[in-house]
Amino acid sequence: MANNNSESRQAYWQANLKLVAILLAIWFFISYVCGILLVDQLNAIKIGGYKLGFWFAQQGSMYGFVALIFVYARLMGKLDREHGVQD
Repeated sequence: MANNNSESRQAYWQANLKLVAILLAIWFFISYVCGILLVDQLNAIKIGGYKLGFWFAQQGSMYGFVALIFVYARLMGKLDREHGVQD
């Protein structure tokens, strides 16, 4: 019985780490790749009079981070229910 509980906790922790890694990779893409590496290509597109690369560098990573916080909270709630550890 204790081994099964340990396996369940290990599966929960692995799923949590996988989720965090995926969301951090998305944030890295938004902030670093779009805001720095692809800035020249994105600057060819204008939205509201501002170049898209400039927007990603100044605002995109912050908005993306806040959106990822909500996504993380929702997905962790689902993961908690699947593993029976919800509050």
